[in-house]
Amino acid sequence: MPRFFIDVPLHAGALLDLPETVVRHAQVLRLKTGDALTFFDGTGGQYPAVLTTLEKRHATAQLGDREPREVETPYRITLAQGIAGGDKMDWLIEKAIELGVTEIQPLITERSVIRLDGERAAKRVAHWQALAQAACEQCGRNRVPRILPIRPIVAWLREQSAVTDDGWRVLLSPRADSGFDALPLNAPSQPGVLLFGPEGGLAPHEEALARETGFTAIRLGERILRTETAGIAVLAALAARWGGW
Repeated sequence: MPRFFIDVPLHAGALLDLPETVVRHAQVLRLKTGDALTFFDGTGGQYPAVLTTLEKRHATAQLGDREPREVETPYRITLAQGIAGGDKMDWLIEKAIELGVTEIQPLITERSVIRLDGERAAKRVAHWQALAQAACEQCGRNRVPRILPIRPIVAWLREQSAVTDDGWRVLLSPRADSGFDALPLNAPSQPGVLLFGPEGGLAPHEEALARETGFTAIRLGERILRTETAGIAVLAALAARWGGW
């Protein structure tokens, strides 16, 4: 059944005017009046619906009762990722959301291939947020993860040093002495952060600052993974260990 994210609060029984993007998508899918749909607004739960009209530039749907369906993981993770070049970042964000991350923090690092600031940065974050919404439509999540504003890694790490909660922090590094087994067997109750560098990894001074900030460095093994592979590999391994599937 087609699923669509709607960026307004939804209510049971409402007759919903569909946004232009959803109208176009419905036309591409060759939907017709009377077809069943599902809508969600990102705050949890979903609404079954029936397409009541579908015209070239306008469509409506009748919402049913709210279904409290959730497919979130039993743990909360922020993926802090050095911005990767090309379409790697798009791919990484899409797959990370499928694997259950709570939010994504894009970081500019010394070895980042792409440098973004000002209007270009805002447009890229908006693009990534749209990808997050589409990924939730596809994978069945009803809570849309946030894509946080792009930050320089040093400034972001210094802010992390001021955080006094009991959350856990992990840095993936080929120079680490500890392996994946250093992580707990059971899912932590507190939220955590996974930090990954871009192509070429983090610079030594960035990694040192992360460790000083309370990040525990781990490595996956003897093979060096690409940046777009490393985060996904760790998220998948944690889902298997902590019951995130």
